Amino acid sequence: MFETLALQTGELIAEILIAILIIIIILAIVAASIKIVKEYERVVVFRLGRLLGARGPGIVFIFPFVNRLTKIDLRERYLEVPHQTAITKDNAPVDIDFLIYYKVVDASQSVVQVQNFVGASVGLATTTLRAVVGDIGLDELLAKREQINSVLRTRLDEVTERWGIKVTNVEIREIRPPKDVQYSMVKQTTTERARRAMVLEADGIRESSILKAEGGKQSAILTAEGNKQSAILNAEGDKQAAILRGQGLGESLGFVYQGVSGVDAKTMTLQYLDALKAIGQSPSTKYIFPMEFMSIISRFKDYLQSPADQNSSATPRKELEDKMPGQGASQ
Repeated sequence: MFETLALQTGELIAEILIAILIIIIILAIVAASIKIVKEYERVVVFRLGRLLGARGPGIVFIFPFVNRLTKIDLRERYLEVPHQTAITKDNAPVDIDFLIYYKVVDASQSVVQVQNFVGASVGLATTTLRAVVGDIGLDELLAKREQINSVLRTRLDEVTERWGIKVTNVEIREIRPPKDVQYSMVKQTTTERARRAMVLEADGIRESSILKAEGGKQSAILTAEGNKQSAILNAEGDKQAAILRGQGLGESLGFVYQGVSGVDAKTMTLQYLDALKAIGQSPSTKYIFPMEFMSIISRFKDYLQSPADQNSSATPRKELEDKMPGQGASQ
């Protein structure tokens, strides 16, 4: 009885182990059959060596042990090409290194058409670079870097297109000419900068001279305008002053005329005698009298012989004789 019980227990344990093993195998097969592909990835599926195509992204179901998968990254990548020595059209050796930017556009073709894309791309790029550089001179190579990048990209893309790969850009990173050429370039650059400095200095001097001349011209014009305005103002001032002086003189003569018009002939004769008295007191020995002086003497004579004056007292006559001390001598 105990032997039968032990035998049944052993068979049960064996069945349980077999069931667990089967479950593990099934889970392993299911896990191997399900693949998760990321958004930027694709898987190329081969079944028994035959291409089935690219799958993804998301969950991809395959048959384990029958299908073989190859993952392809669709993101843009770059390939660094080390220094390559090339000879230009004018026989100048130069060292050039550049970068190649590419991305896979057809995952199946990138697996089927080329075995080692990196090695193939480097070899193709170096060969193409030497062909392109050999057709241009050193100066053009240094000056037209963008054009060379475009030519390299076009030629590489023509070849890699059948591989399912797109060359998006080619960038030359460094062009290193020989030492003597570098020295000549530095010397040429220095000379060119010195020439530009001299040209700029000459242009500055010319502009300064022009500005100074323009400033002198404007200053002369302003000075002439100022002198003109000053002369006009002075003339206006002189005119107004002359007018005012004339008006003042006219008014003063009017006042004098008004004052003199009320004086009689006798008073004027006395004034004339005062003037003769002042002349007689001067140190001069010769006197010149105008012809009109005789009319003054006749007036004085008539004044002395007038009856009214004779009837008056003798004091005024004596006073008149005192005012003319040299009358006799003058006559």
